[in-house]
Amino acid sequence: MTAPARDLTTPAKGLEEDAPPPSMRLRELVFGAACAAAVRAAARLRVADALGDAPMTVESLASAVKTDPKPLRRLLRALSCYGVFAERPDGTFAHTETSRLLREDDPHSLRYIAMWCTEPWTWDAWPMLDEAVRTGRNVVEDLYGKEFFVYLNEDAPESADVFNRAMTTSSEQSAREVAALLDLSGSRSVADLGGGQGHVVASLLDKYPAMKGYLLDLPKVVEKALPRLREGGDLADRARIVPGDIREAVPVDSDVYIIKNILEWDDDSTARLLANVIAAGGPGVRVVIIENLVDDTPSMRFSTAMDLLLLLNVGGAKHTTDSMVRRLTEAGLNVNDIRPVNPYLHAFDCTVPA
Repeated sequence: MTAPARDLTTPAKGLEEDAPPPSMRLRELVFGAACAAAVRAAARLRVADALGDAPMTVESLASAVKTDPKPLRRLLRALSCYGVFAERPDGTFAHTETSRLLREDDPHSLRYIAMWCTEPWTWDAWPMLDEAVRTGRNVVEDLYGKEFFVYLNEDAPESADVFNRAMTTSSEQSAREVAALLDLSGSRSVADLGGGQGHVVASLLDKYPAMKGYLLDLPKVVEKALPRLREGGDLADRARIVPGDIREAVPVDSDVYIIKNILEWDDDSTARLLANVIAAGGPGVRVVIIENLVDDTPSMRFSTAMDLLLLLNVGGAKHTTDSMVRRLTEAGLNVNDIRPVNPYLHAFDCTVPA
């Protein structure tokens, strides 16, 4: 007689009660690629989108996502061990809080981020982590003969599209939190450096109706800036879109500069950007840096994994609190305050000395 399937609707409690011994935990860790691949498969097949509020049979789900029912059951059972979907005693599957994040229509969707972190190039690069650790340099150029983002845009356009969608999702979700955190009262202008499509600057312009905003990023990026910021948009009269490479120059004079999730490049690029900001703003200007940290945060497993991925693809690094403060201080900034934006981002509020 087959034992009934466990209901894993509350995975956190189950994981605490059934913590495996070290030997089994290590076995699970070395099969981490299977878990990542399972999440990626579910995201690409849009299983979460097909599964509604009511539990569904595997046969119904398989019909909806056009797969064979038997391997789909195996995929869902593997994911349910991690709380991604729940297998019910009657053999149907239901959503969990985690699996809902794979729905594209969920306001907190992580579907594109899940795919970005498991794109084909990652499977080429991860096995070379020992080489990256030995040398301290990225391995992507050795693999593909090109700098990482050049490779993406020239040779892997589908992956580049996933990257852009993932970054858009991340920006949309954190922009409101950044705007809520920052008090820019009395500031006449704000410049978002490397700001992508402009979600942060748009949120700040919404919060401060008298303020002007600048969005700076590479030409191909700002071509897709939010319609609100472009001609005819409701924020267009207060927004200016500036295409260019901020590592080469920051050609705007603003009261506040925001730098979010880009001080993880190589040391030279970071130093040049900070020097450009100081030169553009001058004494007394405010500079807010927003980054993931790899120490003393609730998101260390995520942040340290991203740190290793940065080593592999661009030779960059996430920061500890101390290393970020040291980097900013060496560049010539005074660090006045450090505050969490959310569980995975911190804001370093700085000024250029008078």
